[in-house]
Amino acid sequence: MLWIKSLHIVFVASWFAGLFYLPRIFVNLALETEPIATTRLIMMARKLYRFMNILVIPALIFGLWLWLGYGIGKGPGNGWLHAKLAVVLLMLGYHHACGRMLKKFELGHNTRSHTWFRWFNEIPVIALLAATVLVVVKPF
Repeated sequence: MLWIKSLHIVFVASWFAGLFYLPRIFVNLALETEPIATTRLIMMARKLYRFMNILVIPALIFGLWLWLGYGIGKGPGNGWLHAKLAVVLLMLGYHHACGRMLKKFELGHNTRSHTWFRWFNEIPVIALLAATVLVVVKPF
């Protein structure tokens, strides 16, 4: 079980690295006026998003393995897992929203400011903090 838990942590951390960095690229795209730089940033964002799509799959598989295979979080007094699963679902939605925003940048249809993306970039930090507290502290 410790191998599965370790792999889950590594893939979640790697996925979150992408969730932290992709919106940062969006900040730069929202500020950029040079077509060559914009093209390069879109290429970087596209490659990162594809890599994030790969990383999230084993993160989810290993998490499900821990839950369903080893019974982590099952039974009474494990409300923390339900809350953590809610955080995971929200972050999957965030991941999907990043893909839609990337598509808008690719089409030249972005209407959001760099300030908006700076705030949007804070969501994964809050989510990671919440998930970590839920898993470590198990408040309910």
